[in-house]
Amino acid sequence: MKKLSLCIDIDGTITEAYDWIPRANDYFNTKVTPKDVKVYDIHKVLGIKSEIYDEFYNLYGEVIHEEAKIRRGVKEVLTKLYEKHEIHFVTARQKKMKDVTEKWLSQHGVPLDTLSLLGKHDKVAKAQELACDVFIEDRYENAVQLAEYGFKVLLIDCYYNKGPLSSGITRVMNWLEIKDFIEGYAQQTYHYAKIAT
Repeated sequence: MKKLSLCIDIDGTITEAYDWIPRANDYFNTKVTPKDVKVYDIHKVLGIKSEIYDEFYNLYGEVIHEEAKIRRGVKEVLTKLYEKHEIHFVTARQKKMKDVTEKWLSQHGVPLDTLSLLGKHDKVAKAQELACDVFIEDRYENAVQLAEYGFKVLLIDCYYNKGPLSSGITRVMNWLEIKDFIEGYAQQTYHYAKIAT
């Protein structure tokens, strides 16, 4: 079996996607539910300017990341995958969130090789640097961009990423599906590598 380089987003991918809602509803006096989150950009969901959301995030971002729940199956699946593959977390979080991110990963017993906080959504260069074989993501636009550059992408299903899937993107519903896909893909690439030699 080939050792794969797995690049994994954090928010909405290994964390639950809608944990920010109660705090945002309280702060903005809104009544947003998960089904209302039809776009990735939270300020658009709330119907406010991005600068106003940024003020909220500056106040509560660390707390939201600290309180985020881990998606079901993440720890078990990543612990198993880590035995044979490299795990690289690649997030759009800003560098100032490094401590809270490392603490959260440690508290939840999530294994990893590297953590990259890019402060932007363009993840292509980092994926290239890490020789990424499979990228696990929740943001539709990121998935499309990565696929355009030839990366195989697993898009974990959320209300806000329902767009049509281009070649190279596979929609997955949970982490057990992710595990099955990666194990199958590793066997397949190993098989093709043996034929080629």
